[in-house]
Amino acid sequence: MTPRPHTLPVQPPPHPLSLWVVLSTWYSEQNTDLSSPSVECDSSFSCPRNSLLLSSSPRHPRNPNSELNDHTPTKWPELAGTYCGGHRQSPINIASSSAVTDPELHAFTFTNFTAQHAVGVLVNNGHTVKGKVVPGHLEVSGGGLNHTYEVLQFHLHWGDTELHPGSEHMLNDRRYPMEMHIVCQKKGLNQSQALMDPTGFAVLAFFISATEEGPQKPWQDLTSYLGNITSAGSEVNVSHSLSISDLLGEVNRTKFYRYMGSLTTPGCQEAVIWTVFQEPILVHTDLIKLFPSKAHLSNLYRPIQELHGRHVYASPAATLVGKEHAWCYDSHCHFSPDLWSTLPEAFCGGKQQSPVDIDSKEVKENSSLEDFTFTHFDDKKALKYVTNTGHTVKFVLNDGVELSRGGLGHVYSALQFHFHWGDESDHPKGSEHMVNSVRYPMEMHIVHKRKDLSIEEAKTTKDGLAVLGFFIEATDGGKGKNAGTESDHASGTSSTTDYWTKLTSYLPAVQTVGSNTSVTEDMSLDDLLGDVDRSSFYRYMGSLTTPTCNEAVVWTVFKQPIKIDKKLMDAFPLEMGYKQVYRPIQALGSRTVTTRSSSSFAPAPSCTATLLLLLSLLGPLSATV
Repeated sequence: MTPRPHTLPVQPPPHPLSLWVVLSTWYSEQNTDLSSPSVECDSSFSCPRNSLLLSSSPRHPRNPNSELNDHTPTKWPELAGTYCGGHRQSPINIASSSAVTDPELHAFTFTNFTAQHAVGVLVNNGHTVKGKVVPGHLEVSGGGLNHTYEVLQFHLHWGDTELHPGSEHMLNDRRYPMEMHIVCQKKGLNQSQALMDPTGFAVLAFFISATEEGPQKPWQDLTSYLGNITSAGSEVNVSHSLSISDLLGEVNRTKFYRYMGSLTTPGCQEAVIWTVFQEPILVHTDLIKLFPSKAHLSNLYRPIQELHGRHVYASPAATLVGKEHAWCYDSHCHFSPDLWSTLPEAFCGGKQQSPVDIDSKEVKENSSLEDFTFTHFDDKKALKYVTNTGHTVKFVLNDGVELSRGGLGHVYSALQFHFHWGDESDHPKGSEHMVNSVRYPMEMHIVHKRKDLSIEEAKTTKDGLAVLGFFIEATDGGKGKNAGTESDHASGTSSTTDYWTKLTSYLPAVQTVGSNTSVTEDMSLDDLLGDVDRSSFYRYMGSLTTPTCNEAVVWTVFKQPIKIDKKLMDAFPLEMGYKQVYRPIQALGSRTVTTRSSSSFAPAPSCTATLLLLLSLLGPLSATV
C-alpha cells in the first residue's frame, strides 16, 4: 500500500545555502537579480546534468572560487547542506513488473486543467523552459493524495537536437526523448514549509515520445514561443488559448506509478510525492527538436538514483497493462519465455504454439496449397509508419494490401510486418522458426487478419490471422548460408538491397520505445521480398509468438530466404539496442506440417526430361547391385 505521510521522517533544517539554492528562482520570478553566490536552481527540478547549477551567462558569471564549481551530478552529495546523498532521491528507473498494486490509487481530480489561457508566461530560466500558470487557479487532488495541491508551474527535461533520450525517469530501463513535470504545492503551506514537509510537493510526470503523426496544435502553439526565449532569463507572454489538458492530449491519466522521492536538483529535498504516468504524450519529432535548438540547452536530466528499499506502487489500471507487457526474450525480467504461460489471460502454455522446428523429411505434400494472390503487394505507398514496440521494429501498413488463395480459404488484410533477429556477430542466429534444427540469422513476419473479422474476433478464431514468415540471411561471400535451405537461389539483387537500405534508414529515428516515424520513401512489399519463390512454402496451424500467444494463426513459412547485405542485418541489433529477439522453439506435438513446392503445379515434363529423371534415380540403385 502507499506509504502514509506520517510514517516518513521529517527532514532536518537545510543549510542556508541549500535553501537559497532551491528558492532562488522562485524569488527571481519577480525579476529579482540575485547576486553572489551565482547559483541558479529551484524547485522546478530543472538543472542540467552536465553542469552544476552555475550559470555562464553574463547575468550570472561563473565564479571560479565558488565551492560549487565543477560539481557534476555525481558530486552533488558532497555539497554542504544538501540532501543529494539521501536514500529517497529522484529520479528512478521504474520496473513495472515489480510495482505493487495499490487500490487506493484511484482517479485524480484535476481542477481547471481544461481552462483555456491557463498558461500565462513561458520562461527560459537558464536550466529549462518553464510555463507559469495562473496562480491559485489549477488544483490536483485524489489519486491517492491525502491533500489538495495547487499547480505552480510546469517545465520540461530533454536530451539534444539529435533526439537522444532526455527524460529523467526511466520505465523498464528505457529513457524517453522528453519528460514534462507539473509541479504542485500542498495547499496551506508556503514554499519554505513545503520544502520541510515529506509530502510538501506533488509532481505529475509525463513521458514524451516522438511521433511523425500530427498535427499536435497545442504543442505547435507552445513551441512557437521558443524563438522569443533563446537566452537565460528571457520570458514571453502566451497569447494562445492553451490549457494543461490540451498539452496532455489523450494520455490515460488512470494509469500511473507512485513513489516517494525528492527534488531532482540541489538541494534535493526529499519532499516530493511522485506520480509518473505510464502512457507518453505524443509530440512531433520536429517540435521536440525545437527545445534544445531554440533554448540552447541540452541533456537536462539527473542520472537515475537508487531505490534504497523504497517501493513503487501502481494504480490498478497501470498494473494490468504493466504486467501484460513485462515480458521479454531473456531472463532479465519477471516474465522470461519459460514463464509466459503464467501471464494473465495468455495462451502461451497451449498445445498449438509457435514457432516450431520444421523437419523437411517429415512434412506432408498438400495438393490444396495453390498459388497465393497478393493484392497491392506492389503498392509503393503501402508502408505507413514504423514504430519501436520495445520488442521489435514494426512497420504498419496502409489499408488495401490483401492476401488470398494459397489454401487459406478467406481473404486476409495485411496489417503490419516486423522482424526477429539475433546479434551482429559473424554468424548470427535470430529467426524464430527453424528448418532441420537450423536457425537463420533473421525472420520477417507479415501479419494479416481475416477481412471479415475485427482484430479482437480474429485473435479468438482458429484461422483469424495469417502470418507469412520469410527467413533472411546475408549475401556477402556466402556468409549466413544455412543448412536446411532447399534452394541455393535466393533474392539478393542490387534492387532489393537498395530497398532494404531505405528500410533500415528509418531505424535511427525509432530508437526509443514507443517512438514512431512516417515512411516517406516509395517502397512496396514486393520490393522487399525481391525474387523469393513464393510458390514454395510450409504450412501449419499455430499461434502468435509473443504474449498473449493466441492460437489463431495460419502459418506460412517460405522455403527460400531473402538475401540482404550483412551490414543491413546488423543495423537491427545495433540501432535498436536489443538482441536475440526470438521465442524458443515450441513442441509440434500432434500437428502436421504440410508443404507446397513450386514443382507441385509445374507443367508436365517432356518425355526426354522424364527419361533423364528416371536414369538419375536408377543410377545409384544399379551401383549397389
